[in-house]
Amino acid sequence: MTTPVESGTGTVDPPGRLSLGTEAARNLATTTKSVPQMQGITSRWLLRLLPWTQVSGGTYRVNRRLTHTLGDGRVEFFTTGAEVRVIPAELGELPLLRGFSGTEALQELADRFTQREFRPGEMLVEAGRPADQVVLLAHGKAEKVRTGEYGDPVVLGVLADGGYVGDRPLAAGAPGDWDFSVRALTACTVLTLPHQEFQEVLERSAELRSHVESYRDRATLPQNEHGESAIDVASGHVGEPALPGVFADYEPTPREYGLSVAQTVLRVHTRVADLYNEPMNQLEQQLRLTIEALRERQEHEMVNNRDFGLLHNADLSQRIHTRSGPPTPDDLDELLATVWKDPSFLLAHPRTIAAIAREFNRRGVYPDSVDVNGHAVPAWRGVPIFPCNKIPVSESGVSSVLLMRTGEENQGVIGLHRTGIPDEYQPSLSVRFMGISEQAIMSYLVSAYYSAAVLVPDALGILEHVEVGH
Repeated sequence: MTTPVESGTGTVDPPGRLSLGTEAARNLATTTKSVPQMQGITSRWLLRLLPWTQVSGGTYRVNRRLTHTLGDGRVEFFTTGAEVRVIPAELGELPLLRGFSGTEALQELADRFTQREFRPGEMLVEAGRPADQVVLLAHGKAEKVRTGEYGDPVVLGVLADGGYVGDRPLAAGAPGDWDFSVRALTACTVLTLPHQEFQEVLERSAELRSHVESYRDRATLPQNEHGESAIDVASGHVGEPALPGVFADYEPTPREYGLSVAQTVLRVHTRVADLYNEPMNQLEQQLRLTIEALRERQEHEMVNNRDFGLLHNADLSQRIHTRSGPPTPDDLDELLATVWKDPSFLLAHPRTIAAIAREFNRRGVYPDSVDVNGHAVPAWRGVPIFPCNKIPVSESGVSSVLLMRTGEENQGVIGLHRTGIPDEYQPSLSVRFMGISEQAIMSYLVSAYYSAAVLVPDALGILEHVEVGH
């Protein structure tokens, strides 16, 4: 039997072969080709899951009930060597000082803060002691604890960088006692301001005094648990008592969302478009890959844009921190408690989802999956968890988990777009021919218009400082 002869370039047929060789036969064969592949294409679950609202005028206004209370903020600091100082303007994040613009008074208050260091396990404040100071957590993580109904310690929440306590007694004007303790979970750097120091600045600044009096007057207005003006309703009565008269006031300056845009110019040489369109249309393939890149950028902006991105538009009262670092079932339950009214889905980076699975496995918890359009998706408490690689993971291995309720009818999170635009190629995406240059290059302007809106604060919750490493 004759055997093939090996050469430096591969196997060749022997001189006495009986049929046409495969290498020569390929010259007459048609090659089957794939369309151009692109590694950057992802599932883009956020774009697929959000309900989209038509914005005909290019702007979407979110009207809400008038809110009397000033929302919680997060204070920022700057460091000089080992010294940490609070940025004076950041004191405006405290509810009592929200909207106050007195530069001199804020600077004097900032100068009066004292830096202190705490080791893990030490108490920043203790229950039963006088609540006579404002405590700003500049760095580290601490937990608020209180003795429960049956004598066991109960964790009320976790504070992290920028958190604070002691502002409410300051706003009330009466120190009272701490009804909870704050224990350091890690090494903590805090800044403290005694209430006496605040009173001294208050006595010297007429502008600050007027602002504080106005705040305290607003705090006495009847309101519900969300800070909205209370609607008094009579119930359980008999006879003909006088019924309360009420009205629902609105915010005088509601938030408006303008549509954002992602654009690029696609260039294709006329010779390529004329001669190399079989078996695939070159312009169509170039356009397909360009649109994929635009949609990827669209999802990135809807997560990360500082103006309308979900990571930056979640209310600070809706942001919680992990208790120990990795995302445990307890942390996810705490997150579900922030968006408890009909939550739609969780969104996390794939590495974060892997970290969630590790914590479940470590505890022996095996959550079910749910079917979403034929996809088996992991879920917790029946709420599906979808991957999104647009949620950043920091160099230190820290990320976030988003939970949202969606839809206008549910007062949730919605996507905004404008369909019916000129030269529309896909919903809210246009491809407009711009002409042919002197170099015989055709140009097409590709534009995508979009935005996102959070209709009420409790529609979006974020679990922050989630450690995704092993």
